[in-house]
Amino acid sequence: MSRVPLIETRNATGERHALLAQIHGAFGATPAMFKAAANSTAALKSLWGFFGALGTGTIGAKLGEQIAVAVADRNACEYCLAAHTALGLKAGATPEELSAAQAGASSEPKTAAALRFALKLVDARGQTSDADVQAVRDAGFSDEEIVEILAHVALNLFTNYINIAFAVPVDFPAVKLRRAA
Repeated sequence: MSRVPLIETRNATGERHALLAQIHGAFGATPAMFKAAANSTAALKSLWGFFGALGTGTIGAKLGEQIAVAVADRNACEYCLAAHTALGLKAGATPEELSAAQAGASSEPKTAAALRFALKLVDARGQTSDADVQAVRDAGFSDEEIVEILAHVALNLFTNYINIAFAVPVDFPAVKLRRAA
């Protein structure tokens, strides 16, 4: 049971209703996480805007989903792990790639570097070194892409916290966490 009400589009008004309708249109359903965030129009607006902005980014949907899976597993967020595994498959990742991403790994060196950096950001709460940033550059990422990797981590921390703190029910096919909280 969610710790906050899950706001249904039919019960929302104004900007909140319009945002939930957009989300429903994009997914074909309204995921419970957005219904929880809809308790605050500002939070919902920021969350949906964050998704939209990163959806037009430079690192690509597949890597974005691999980062999301890594962060979700690290934070033991069952909701985000399930959602981003489903979205990752739609973005072209294989089940094996997503399973590896849960552990912060990839057989592709560039992706592995991005995942290591993403998890460093999570584990060290953003306290990275010159060497950490240089390692991602050395793997072939531009500064724009490195900042975008950080933005994906930030978005996923936001969504992990919404889902964990408010016990949002998982409405995607369940995926087993590799790591305990």
